[in-house]
Amino acid sequence: MTENAAGVDGPEAHAGEGRGAAAPLLVLRKIVQILDAFSIESSELGLQQIARATGLPASTCQRLVRNMVAEGFLDRVDDRYRIGMGLVQRSAPGTFGLDLVALSRPVLQALRDETGETANLYVRSGPYRTIVALAESRHPVMRLFVVGMVMPLHAGSAGKVLMAWDPTACTEAVGHGLGRFTDHTVVDVDVLTAQLADVRELGYAATFEERDAGAASISAPVFGLSGELVAALGIGAPLQRLGPGDVERLAPVVVASAAEASRRLGFRTDVRAAVERTG
Repeated sequence: MTENAAGVDGPEAHAGEGRGAAAPLLVLRKIVQILDAFSIESSELGLQQIARATGLPASTCQRLVRNMVAEGFLDRVDDRYRIGMGLVQRSAPGTFGLDLVALSRPVLQALRDETGETANLYVRSGPYRTIVALAESRHPVMRLFVVGMVMPLHAGSAGKVLMAWDPTACTEAVGHGLGRFTDHTVVDVDVLTAQLADVRELGYAATFEERDAGAASISAPVFGLSGELVAALGIGAPLQRLGPGDVERLAPVVVASAAEASRRLGFRTDVRAAVERTG
């Protein structure tokens, strides 16, 4: 009987461990490839599109995508896929996961009912913002929003709120590049920096046609138990119902709703003040 046959640790055992350890890493790389196939421009993809973008064999891609849907990493709508709510919630630091969505839902519905416009809750992931919950407007003409929609930080009120209260978000957005979406998109860093200072002073952001022509939004910050920024909450609407002249009337409603969402998450103003003093 050899030493290895007797169960004594040997080179073959180490080689087996190496092969076993490598297999999960290879799977993780393939999962990352699938996630990287999605972008702002390609936020929803079919299975064949994912396979082409990743170069993975169709059978492998199908199996991994099916498992990623089961785990919440991807969401499936008909025959198309998008980044899943489960992944968004896990990647949003400082949030309470499902609690953030569940506790904010009544606030979103109340905001929708009071303003008549779609109310959205956004969290940040790198240089992007993602809708994690919404209450849809009942107007027949409205801006289209869906849970899981990924958008840039620098174009739109919610992104500017996330950048105004989180310097890391601003750094990542600028480092990623300030792409132009409309004639009103701010792509100058100095102008953006000045706008973010105004947002902090006002307590909310209002933007018009920065990401989509004919669209507008107002957003305010949502803070968590420890006084940290966890989300942006706001409304989005067509420009004909939400113009600059409507901000004075609607901004206080949005700010109050964001404050209510913060309160539901356990936020206290004295905690936030302490965070700002030490920050």
